[in-house]
Amino acid sequence: MKKRDDKIRISHNKKLLVVIIILIFLLALLIYFILKNSNQNNIPVEKECVNDEDCFASACCHAEFCVAKDKAPICDKIFCSQVCSGPLDCNKGHCGCVNGRCSVIKN
Repeated sequence: MKKRDDKIRISHNKKLLVVIIILIFLLALLIYFILKNSNQNNIPVEKECVNDEDCFASACCHAEFCVAKDKAPICDKIFCSQVCSGPLDCNKGHCGCVNGRCSVIKN
């Protein structure tokens, strides 16, 4: 009587094995990205302001956005042109606190 070989043979199923390994890898990658994105949404955002007085223009001349008081530039002895190019120029807007973030508020 011949001895029965109970081992799993992969020789006939190599293509199937490769497909299964690729699917497992893609599934693991998908789970990783889902978990990574869900963790980013739960991180609390630090407030940079409480009221409008905490926000200033990001540049001395023709600022495009607003920043917190500790990041504001020192604008002593700075001369700017009279061109109205930025959203804060010529009384078009001012800096204010919106949902804990410094933002440009249109007048």
